[in-house]
Amino acid sequence: MAKKTSKEIAKAEPTKALSSFEEMERWFDDFFRRPFSLMRTSWFPRFRFPEIEEVTPTVDVFEEGDNVVVKAELPGMGKEDIDVKVTDDIITISGEKKKEEKVEKKNYYRIERSHGSFTRSLRLPAEVQTEKATAKFKDGVLEVKIPKTEEAKKKEKKVTIE
Repeated sequence: MAKKTSKEIAKAEPTKALSSFEEMERWFDDFFRRPFSLMRTSWFPRFRFPEIEEVTPTVDVFEEGDNVVVKAELPGMGKEDIDVKVTDDIITISGEKKKEEKVEKKNYYRIERSHGSFTRSLRLPAEVQTEKATAKFKDGVLEVKIPKTEEAKKKEKKVTIE
C-alpha cells in the first residue's frame, strides 16, 4: 500500500471577528471551493433572514480508542433523508432537508415550504476498515464509528514531553 501523507481533519473556522480584507478573502476562497455559496445569506452578513435555514451540518471528526468517530448535527431530518458513504480515507455525508409549515385560521391562511440539500466530504485522520463502519441516528445527531486498521493502530506512538 502506498504511503499516505498527512491527513486533514476539517476546516477550522476563525473565532475572532474578521477584518474587511480577511472577510473578502474568505468569500473568494468559498467561491472557488463552492461557486454557488455566494447565493447564501452569509454573502450579505448584515442582512439575516431567519426564515432561510442553513442546511450544511456541523461535523466533528475524532479518534476514540480503536475507532474514528464522525458526529454530524442534522436537526429536523430523519434517517431516511441521510446518505453516508465511506471510502479508504474519505467519509461523505449527504442529505436533503424538506420543511412545510401550514397555518389556517378563520381569516388567515399561510403555507411555507423550504428545502435544501447538502454534501460534506471529510478526510479521515487514520486508515479505517470501511466494511465494519456503523451508524446511529438519534435526536438529530448522526454518529458514525469506523474501526481503525491494524496498521493504523501500530503507527500510534506516545510522545513524551520534556
